[in-house]
Formats: sequence, C-alpha cells, structure tokens
Amino acid sequence: MTNFHFIGIKGSGMSALAQVMHDMNFDVQGSDVEKQFFTQRPLEQKGIQLFPFERNNIKSDQHIVVSAAYGDDHEEVQRAHELGLEVKKYPIFLGEFIQQFTSIAVTGSHGKTSTTGLLAHVLGSAFPTSYLIGDGTGKGEEDSKYFAFEACEYRRHFLNYKPDYCIMTNIDFDHPDYFKDVQDVLSAFQEMAMQVKKAIVACGDDEHLQGIHANVPVVYYGFNEDNDFQARSVETTTEGTKFDVYVRNSLYGTFVIPGYGRHNVLNALAVIALCHYENVPAEVVAEHLKTFQGVKRRFSEKKVEKQILIDDYAHHPTEIAATIEATKQKYPTHNVVAIFQPHTFTRTKAFLNEFAESLKKADYVYLCDIFGSAREQAGTLKIDNLIELIPGAKLITEESIAILQNHENSVLLFMGAGDIQKFQQAYEDTL
Repeated sequence: MTNFHFIGIKGSGMSALAQVMHDMNFDVQGSDVEKQFFTQRPLEQKGIQLFPFERNNIKSDQHIVVSAAYGDDHEEVQRAHELGLEVKKYPIFLGEFIQQFTSIAVTGSHGKTSTTGLLAHVLGSAFPTSYLIGDGTGKGEEDSKYFAFEACEYRRHFLNYKPDYCIMTNIDFDHPDYFKDVQDVLSAFQEMAMQVKKAIVACGDDEHLQGIHANVPVVYYGFNEDNDFQARSVETTTEGTKFDVYVRNSLYGTFVIPGYGRHNVLNALAVIALCHYENVPAEVVAEHLKTFQGVKRRFSEKKVEKQILIDDYAHHPTEIAATIEATKQKYPTHNVVAIFQPHTFTRTKAFLNEFAESLKKADYVYLCDIFGSAREQAGTLKIDNLIELIPGAKLITEESIAILQNHENSVLLFMGAGDIQKFQQAYEDTL
C-alpha cells in the first residue's frame, strides 16, 4: 500500500486532499502545528493520524506532500531530503493527481468554494465524483469519473493545473499583497484559460471575463441577454430563489435553489451550464440543486432566542455587499447587524473606502480589530481608520460583545476570514 505523509495537513486544501486520498484507500497521515483548526475534525473522524511537526515523522517508505506555505527550511522537508525522498508541493501534486479523471477546476475571485460544493453535490448525484473544496472538505470515490476542485489564483497557484474544464466565476482585485492591480489578476486568469483542455464555463456578466481568450470553447452564463445560459424571471420565496434558465434563448427549465442573492443564482447557472455540457439531464440537476445544504462558513445559520446568527467567510467588499443583500432578501422584516473583522492589513488598506461603502448597507455595524497575517507588518493602519468612514459604527471586543443583546428581532452577521468565530462563540456564551 502507498503511504502518504502530509506536511501542514490542517491547511484547508491539504486537509481536503488527505481525505480524498484516504477515501481512495491510500494510507494517509500528516503533521502540523498543535493549535486546533476546524479543518482537523473531518481528518480525526476518518481516523487519519495527526502528529506535531517532528523530523522523525518522516519515514523512508513515504510519499511526501507539503503545503505551499512551507519551504525547504522546514525540519520535516529537510529530513525527507536526507532520506532521498521526493517532496511535492500541494499544487504540483494535485495537478498531477487530477489527470486520471475528467477534472473540473473552479476558480474566480469570489464564489469558488460555494460553486465547487454545489457542483460536487449535483454532479456527484449523477456520476461517481471526487471533490476537493477550500473549506477543508474532501471526498474520494474509488471509481471516480469526475474530480471537481477549487483552484486558487493566489500566487498563481492554479497555473499548476491543466484541467479538462474550468469554471470562472468572476475577476476582481484581491490579494493586494501579491497582485498589483486587477489587470495583474486578469493576466493570471488569461494564462490559466490557455491550459484548459475541453471547455471554459465563464460568467459573461463579468466585464473582465468577456475578453478571456482560450484554445477551447467558452460558454457564458449570467443575467445579461447575450449569455449562452441566461437566468430570467428570478423570484425569491421563503423556500429560496426560483428562476428560469434559457439556453441560447430557448427555455431549458425552471430551477429552485435554497440560497438567496444574485451571486447564488450565478453559482447555480455555472453548475447548470457545466452539467448541460456533460449531458446530465436537466431534471436531475434541478432535483439536486434544491437539496444543497451549503458549505462551511458560507451563510451558516443558527437561531438563538429572538436573533438569527450567521457565520460567513466574506472578507472582500464585493462579498460583504453580496452577503448583506442575501440576508435582506431572506429576512426582509429583520434588522441586519454586521459584525466584521477585517483580514490582513494590506487588504484593509487597499479597500478601506470600499469596505465602508459595502458595510453601510447593513442597519448597524460593529468592527473587530484587524486580523493581521503572519506575512505582513501592521504599519500605521488602525481599525479606527475604517470606523471613521461608517456613520454609527462601533468597535467591539470579546469583552464588550454582550452589547449585541440589544438588537432583538435582528440578524447578526459575523463576517471575516480570520478568527471571527471566536467573537460569535463569546457572544453565545453571554446568552
């Protein structure tokens, strides 16, 4: 049996990949820092052994996969080299691994995780499908026909992949610590497009994606009339969102999704277009779109007394605006209280005014201190710089969190990519 050792196994992609390999009957173990992460629960549930970083974890019969976050100076990587073992970075290993399936990369500045989750759910109901999602979820099927996976543009990691299909949800300026501007992001996506082998499914409402060039067909989806797949007659109900889909101006079917907001309709359209291309019947797609439970940390809801608490990964102004819009559609009679923790000083500085504009869409705004990345210096930027731009916004800490009890009949929207969950936990502890 082939033995795999994952260095940095608690990373979301690494955790998901380890689960896939385990499900496909490989022998899998891994190591990481001892701090608890939500990504380790599924590993523990599958009985995958986790060790603290230690050079003696490395044995001569192992295949070594290392997180892109670690370099050659890591003690386990050094030990692997001493033993003459080949060490593969996560994106390189994944790029080779997917070649044995019909692979579908899901990429875009926003919506990757939700779209990959939805695609895996719908496609997996029709054919054996393995998947790897950026929320740390992975599942392997031994006789898999398809492999659906989230492909991240950060540091151009997705250029390690040559997939059969690629879904491109949108192009926006993000990761300002790496990309110079939106044109730099676009150039990365353009390079990715040239590596796709069968077809690209792209959002035609996105002006940057309208100009994407490829050696394969590009199928466009969106709300605008010139898309190949167009959503019309969108209605929101208590059950979710209902819409008609027209394929090149002929009615293809009526679909219902449990989610709210235009972004969720677009994600569903991407999945419908890809399934159509692979000849999955419309009624099969419709049936399974309805039952999608969502992915971790994307609009995860719980009701506590007279309040609804929502945890969401939104960490970019575009995502915050979309999440607030979806909340207002689902709960039109409630006040929306945004509790936001900015993620990284570089992103907060680059989008300071845009963050203020998107947060103003909520009825009340509370801000947590900036969650800095280990890769950056704090500089002179403070959370007060953002608070000043939003009328009525207040700073909130774990100690002062009980103030949220004043908002009866409200939705409390906890947003961020750092450790915003600890604020929600602290609040629940006060109740």
